[in-house]
Amino acid sequence: VQTCALPISDTLTLARDAHVAVLTLNRPESLNAINLEMRGALYQTLDALRHDSQVRAVVLTGQGERAFCAGMDLREFSRLLAETPLTEMRRFRWEQGEGLAQFDKPVIGAINGLAIGGGVELALLCDFCLASESASFAFAEVSRGLIPGNGGTQRLARRIGQARALEMIMTARTVSATEALSMGLVQQVCSPERLLPEALAAAHRIASQAPVAVRLAKQAVMRGADLTLTEGLQLERDLATVAYTTLDAQEGPLAFVEKRPPRWQDR
Repeated sequence: VQTCALPISDTLTLARDAHVAVLTLNRPESLNAINLEMRGALYQTLDALRHDSQVRAVVLTGQGERAFCAGMDLREFSRLLAETPLTEMRRFRWEQGEGLAQFDKPVIGAINGLAIGGGVELALLCDFCLASESASFAFAEVSRGLIPGNGGTQRLARRIGQARALEMIMTARTVSATEALSMGLVQQVCSPERLLPEALAAAHRIASQAPVAVRLAKQAVMRGADLTLTEGLQLERDLATVAYTTLDAQEGPLAFVEKRPPRWQDR
C-alpha cells in the first residue's frame, strides 16, 4: 500500500495499491464512530471510486487496533435528535446513505477491533469480511432504547439467518471473532498483524479478474437475493449475455489458449 494515505477529510483516509483502494475510518480517539463528516466523506469517496476505472476492489478498515467502528457518534446523534423533527431525520437518513449499498465494485471489510451498531452495519454492507482475532461484534441499540436503523435488522438476518439475528439483536450481546466466523458473519479470522495483508491479498486476487465480469457477478448475486429462483435465473442469463458481448470475454479464452496472463480492457 502507498505509504502516504491521503486524508479525504479528518475522518477518512484513502490509500492506493495498484487496482485496490484502501479506505480507513480515521477517528481512533472516538473508536472510529461515524459522525456527519465521516458519513459524507465516505459517501463522496465511494462515488469517486465507483467512477475511477483504475479501482477494481476496495478494502474498508478502521484506524488503530481498538476498533473498526463503534457505530454512530451518540453525542452528535443525541444533539441532532433534539434539534431535528422526526420526519426530517428519516428523510436525512435516507438521503445520506453510506454509499456502500449501491457500490458496484467488490468491497472487503477488514474488521480490526470493535464493531458496534452502525459498525456491524458497515461490515454487513461489505461483500465479505475478514476479522482480527481481537475483533468483536455487537448490536447494542436495544440497550439504549433504539433499534438498528441502517439496515442491520434486514441484512443481518439475510447473512446469518433469522433466529441468530434475533438473538444477537434482542440480547445486545457481544459476539467474538471466532463465533462470527462460525455463524457466517465473517469469512476468515486472522492475527492482527495479518489482517490487512490477507484482506489486500483477497482484493488483489479479485482485481486480477475481468473487471466487468466481477461487477456483473456481484450484481447477479446481490439483486438475485430479493428474487424468486426463477426470476434470479433469468437475471443470471441476462447478465451472462451482457458478459458475452464484452471484449474481455474474448480476451479470457484467448489468453488461456495462448498460455499467457489476460490483458483486461474493462469493456
